[in-house]
Amino acid sequence: MMSKTITFVVPAYNMETYLERCINSLVALQDNEDIEVIIVDDGSTDGTASLIDTYARRMPSTVKAIHEPNRGHGGAVNTGIAQARGVYVKVVDADDWVGPESLTRLMGTLRSQAAKSEPVDLIVTDYVYDKLGRRRKHVVRFNHVMNADQILSWNDLRRFGIAQYMIMHALIFRTKVVRDSGMKLPEHTFYVDFIYAYQPFPWVRTIMYLDTPLYHYFIGRNGQSVQTDVMIRRVGQLLLVNHLMALATPSKADVPAGLYSYMIHFLAINSVVTSVFLILSRDRKNYEAKRKLWEGLDELPAGIGSDVRRKIASRAINLHGPVGRWVIRWGYRVAERMVGFN
Repeated sequence: MMSKTITFVVPAYNMETYLERCINSLVALQDNEDIEVIIVDDGSTDGTASLIDTYARRMPSTVKAIHEPNRGHGGAVNTGIAQARGVYVKVVDADDWVGPESLTRLMGTLRSQAAKSEPVDLIVTDYVYDKLGRRRKHVVRFNHVMNADQILSWNDLRRFGIAQYMIMHALIFRTKVVRDSGMKLPEHTFYVDFIYAYQPFPWVRTIMYLDTPLYHYFIGRNGQSVQTDVMIRRVGQLLLVNHLMALATPSKADVPAGLYSYMIHFLAINSVVTSVFLILSRDRKNYEAKRKLWEGLDELPAGIGSDVRRKIASRAINLHGPVGRWVIRWGYRVAERMVGFN
């Protein structure tokens, strides 16, 4: 029985430094009785557990503390979704936060939808790359892809940009959709947010876009999983996530054309991103792993692999030899300077 409008699931591992900012942003509205914040302490060894308990005691009707042994980001998200009482669910990483004006607008929409017999399945919002030390923040917007404040189907979406896709930070799912999809994120694995933002989509029938920068994605702190050197070291986990996404891709005949087109687009981007870090590693074994990645896509049923390969970025990433790898490294450096995503 759902008793809240939205559940924010906050996975937290050694996030004492940033967690207060995150929680405070989620409970900032005076009218927050229908908001649930589930904070999953993923075996932290700093003051995270104590901080979570303090909030749970202070706001028992809003904040729920869960403590469990370390299982990684995916395990913590799985726990939060299983415990969620909200009609909608959104994952917010403990070092990120939401903007107050955007949250006010979001809650107005969610409350209206939650009162309906058939609430919209997915809410999409803009998000901000809030990079440490960068004065001008890059905002990812979807206004060229979707009409705002309307109930949309997958076939109503327009073409996404070559490097544009809906990451976890842009998504608020109807909780029933995520549960019906049977999604269980792998434990002790980084980058599972790509799976979260992909695997449930065939269960989504209706979409609404709010053109507001709700989510602030904080990047630039030391040791963060999206730093270039860290991603190179963990490229094996990128490969695993890419493989699981490929397996979750439906055939063209089973889903709306707009959904299939988007999932091929996203799978191509993820395959390219994984390939980039294999190339950046300058390790010949990883060059071979890249070749096998694309051969694995070719083995997918129903022409999925060939559809992925037709994308411009897919063709570019498969330029052959040392010159091709040089072009990829140069392109990555340019993109990073422009967007500041790592």
